[in-house]
Amino acid sequence: MGSLPRRQRVAAYAVIMRVTTEPEVLLCRLAPRVSRTELWTLPGGGLDHGEDPRDALLREIVEETGLDATIGDTAHVYSAHLPRASRDGVMTDFHALRIVYDAWVPSDAPEPRVIEIGGSTVEAAWHPLSRVADGSLPVVAMVGEALADHSPFQLQRIAAYALVRRGSAVLLTRLSGRAHHTGSWTLPGGGVDHGERPADALAREVAEECGVDCEVGPLLDVHDTHFSGTAPSGRVEDFHGVHLIFAATVLADAEARVVEVGGTTDAVAWVEIADIESGAVRVLDLVRHALELS
Repeated sequence: MGSLPRRQRVAAYAVIMRVTTEPEVLLCRLAPRVSRTELWTLPGGGLDHGEDPRDALLREIVEETGLDATIGDTAHVYSAHLPRASRDGVMTDFHALRIVYDAWVPSDAPEPRVIEIGGSTVEAAWHPLSRVADGSLPVVAMVGEALADHSPFQLQRIAAYALVRRGSAVLLTRLSGRAHHTGSWTLPGGGVDHGERPADALAREVAEECGVDCEVGPLLDVHDTHFSGTAPSGRVEDFHGVHLIFAATVLADAEARVVEVGGTTDAVAWVEIADIESGAVRVLDLVRHALELS
């Protein structure tokens, strides 16, 4: 018996996840001509000759899900050798190389739908990770391998915040739809740019968010928070925020107003501390922590 013709295929795929009530992964159902029974795989597909893997993946995601994705920096490579496999009706000695990237779609992306007609997939949908883990959703082996190697993107952010009091009130800003915890109130402040002095960053942020100049005082404490969830960009993140809390003052007649358009702040106000303590105003833990310092 002669040897079978050899065929090697290089393809790029994406692990695209989101967290709603529970973690979910975006999968595509293989067409009946590929699998006679229900079988789901990661969005992606083969590289054309000379095509960059990232470009190929972006193209395939649009064709198979109708969504525009962002490709991350992390990828894993999986190799599968099938000495006897039917490909396009021909028995071959088949070797599959699969480059699997982390990717994400915007948090407000529409429901996925297959765009390509007559392709290898017939349906795209979000599925709970629990269904993949317990085997109730039939998936190709690559899905299990990729999910086992996947971990949320780790983001650590250093930020400076101001505790500004005026009588029985404190200056707070409200988080917009571009931020996590939308609608909650927090201290004015924000991220420290690379190489920027924290006090300078705080003065800049207060001016952008509140429209007032502030005099930055001493560092009161360092607060931190750690949680996982879907960022406004749509990326699932393991987030660690480190917060430098400074005492600060503004002029007695200063009128606070939001200056930066389209940022993470959509309102600013002097909020009575009694309303914070009673729960009438929803605030982040950072605010309560700062108020306990003085």
